[in-house]
Amino acid sequence: MMRCLLVMLLGIGLPLASIEAATVYRTTDAQGNVVFTDKPIEGGQRIELQSLTVIPSAEPASSSDAAEPRKKASSTSSSSSSRRVGGPFMPYSTFRIASPEDGYTLQTGYAGDIAVDIGVEPALRKDHRIRLLVDGEVSQSAMHTQAFLLNGLNRGEHTLRAELLDAQGRVRHRSEPVTLYVHRASVNLPSNPNNPAGRPPGKTGN
Repeated sequence: MMRCLLVMLLGIGLPLASIEAATVYRTTDAQGNVVFTDKPIEGGQRIELQSLTVIPSAEPASSSDAAEPRKKASSTSSSSSSRRVGGPFMPYSTFRIASPEDGYTLQTGYAGDIAVDIGVEPALRKDHRIRLLVDGEVSQSAMHTQAFLLNGLNRGEHTLRAELLDAQGRVRHRSEPVTLYVHRASVNLPSNPNNPAGRPPGKTGN
């Protein structure tokens, strides 16, 4: 208790190199807070402090010097966050659409069908689920899987993203988007593999 009081006196002007025996007064204010002061106060309890030798600290660092470690720590934290998008929750070093690659073109013969693989490292936790978004819309329900199959995608450009859901079903992380281009022949073209006979729409064979 005495040592704590001496430390408090450092903040009210006592020398830093050494502190001689001193007298402080203890009282309680109207709000019930305990107050210490070096000035006599009516009704206050007088306390005699023992002398204490204090070793002066090294010269304090300048504000710029103090800011440098904080800056480095912040930089390290930001770098870590960029590697592990999603902050402290994100338990994976990798969460991305591994296949197809960004900019991939799905040729006509596949009729808009393609497999999508999600790269997750380390392995997907048992209480986590993944769901796939196509053009911002949920394509399939969240599942404990890293492989999805898309069927009958329309001709043109599509954007794929994967979402990571926790045990409560909350979206906690999204992968970077992947752009996919789909080529599909018109049903009116003879070369369309879905219309090998080249018949006009609505016509069937005998």
